[in-house]
Amino acid sequence: MAIFLALTVGIVLGSTVLDNTLVKSTDVLLDQAREQNDAYRAQIIHLQELSEGDNAFVTTHSGELVGGRLTGERVVLVEAPGASASMRDPLEKMIDAAGGDFAGRVTFTDKYIAKEQAAVVDGLAGTLSPDGRPFPDGASPYDKAASVIANAIVTANRSEQRTVNGATVSVLASFQAGGLITVSGDPAERATLAIVIAPSQPYDGDYAEAQTAAVVSLAAGLDNVGMGTVLAGSTLASDQGGVIAALHDDGTAAAKVTSVDTVDMPAGRVVVVYALREQLAGRAGAYGVGSEATAFEPPVPVSPTPSP
Repeated sequence: MAIFLALTVGIVLGSTVLDNTLVKSTDVLLDQAREQNDAYRAQIIHLQELSEGDNAFVTTHSGELVGGRLTGERVVLVEAPGASASMRDPLEKMIDAAGGDFAGRVTFTDKYIAKEQAAVVDGLAGTLSPDGRPFPDGASPYDKAASVIANAIVTANRSEQRTVNGATVSVLASFQAGGLITVSGDPAERATLAIVIAPSQPYDGDYAEAQTAAVVSLAAGLDNVGMGTVLAGSTLASDQGGVIAALHDDGTAAAKVTSVDTVDMPAGRVVVVYALREQLAGRAGAYGVGSEATAFEPPVPVSPTPSP
């Protein structure tokens, strides 16, 4: 009996010592975790402060950074279905700061890329083709619509800036009547340059690939008719399924249209202006912080020489 009692007491005492050791070890680990979390939190706060400082600096000095770079050019904003309205005003201000002439906006609605509307878009584009011009073989409804709309709002001839294309006078009104676009300003008085604002989120669903391709077609169509186009969005547009990622997958379009995936940052909007200048010089690139970006900005900002 004494032996069993001794064993019982030993087990109890041993487990108590073990429990105390575990508690102390757990407390130490918790203290270390708290210290590490505090350090991470301090780093995050520091990075946020740096970012806010950078944004404030660029916003304050944006006029100096872009001044005169778009003098003599007229720029139209084209919003893809799902583009954030918060992007448009800062870009308009940047165009103005760069000395550009803001033509207005063409905003594409969700209806434009709805699966059941593809035949409507195709028929409308065929009806409105300038001078009944045929489209290339294999052109999608969105390739056709992009070409028709591009001819209505951009030109590669500076002498045609601020003038209406007589062959496309009813294009914007027809697409508006169909609920496919809305218009602000005077985009029919043609621009030389275009900025296409990407959707704030990648499209989803079984028609997402075609919808994404429609935006790429739009950017490519504008670039084919005008003097340059930039497809601008956030890094989400560079992620898999995003329109900038899709642009990069289309080698032909990517060779002509410049992309910027930091337009939600003041510095990124400065880059958009530099990218437009690069387009005028006949070059294209992929800028920002996404996986396909080759640099944050064009390697050498093109000097703001006056346009003829």
